[in-house]
Amino acid sequence: MHLFYTPDLKDDHYVLDEVESKHCVKVLRLREEDIIQLVDGKGTFASAKIVNAHPKACALEVIEKESQFQKRDYFIHVAVAPTKNIDRIEWFVEKATEIGVDRITPIRCQRSERKVVKHERLVKVAVSAMKQSIKAYLPVVDQLTPFKEFITTAFEGEKYIAHCEEGAPRVSFVNTVNSDRVLIVIGPEGDFSPEEVALAKENGFVETSLGKQRLRTETAALISVASVAVLNEMNTVQS
Repeated sequence: MHLFYTPDLKDDHYVLDEVESKHCVKVLRLREEDIIQLVDGKGTFASAKIVNAHPKACALEVIEKESQFQKRDYFIHVAVAPTKNIDRIEWFVEKATEIGVDRITPIRCQRSERKVVKHERLVKVAVSAMKQSIKAYLPVVDQLTPFKEFITTAFEGEKYIAHCEEGAPRVSFVNTVNSDRVLIVIGPEGDFSPEEVALAKENGFVETSLGKQRLRTETAALISVASVAVLNEMNTVQS
C-alpha cells in the first residue's frame, strides 16, 4: 500500500505537492493508472488513480472515499514537558500517534531543561507515524506552551497531573480513568514543582500515579496513551 498525506483533499481531483509527487514518481516509480491511497489527517481515507505522473505535480483522480476511517470513540490529550534529548520526545510523538492520540501539547515548566522545540519537526514525525500506521487522523501538535498558560485553559473531561512527589495523595491512573475525554499532564525529568502541582489542583486536575516504578518523561506519557487505549478497548469488548 502506498499512502500519501493530502491535508486539503476535498474534490475528486487532486495534485500532490512537490515532495509527495517526487516520492510517488521518482522514488516509488509509480505511473499512470496505478492506484494509491490518501489520508487527509481529518478522518478521510481514499483511493486514487494516477492520471498524470508528473514528478513535481502528480495529478490524481479519487475513485473511492471513506470518511471517519477507523474513528476512535474516545479523546486523549497529553501535555508533556519536552526532554533535554529531543529524540526521546520525538519517539513519544511517533509511538503515541501509532497507538492513537488526539492532541499533544509540549509544555515549558519551572524545571524544564529544554526551552525550545522545533514545532515543524514534531508535526513531520506525527505525519510519518500516521502514514506508517495507516491512520486517517493526525493528532494536533501544539506549539511549546508555558505551564501556567496551559494549566488554566478549559477542558471538558477528566484532567490528571502525574507526578512523583513522595507522600502526596495520588490516585492510580488506570484504576480511576472513567471517561471518553481525558487530559493528562506529564512533567520534565526533574518533575513538577510543588507550586505547579498546587496550581493544577486549583484548576481541577487530579493528582495521579502511573505505577510504583519511576519512569522517564516520554515513557510515562506513552503509558498514559496506551492505558486509555486499552481501557477503552476493554469497555468496547465488554459492551
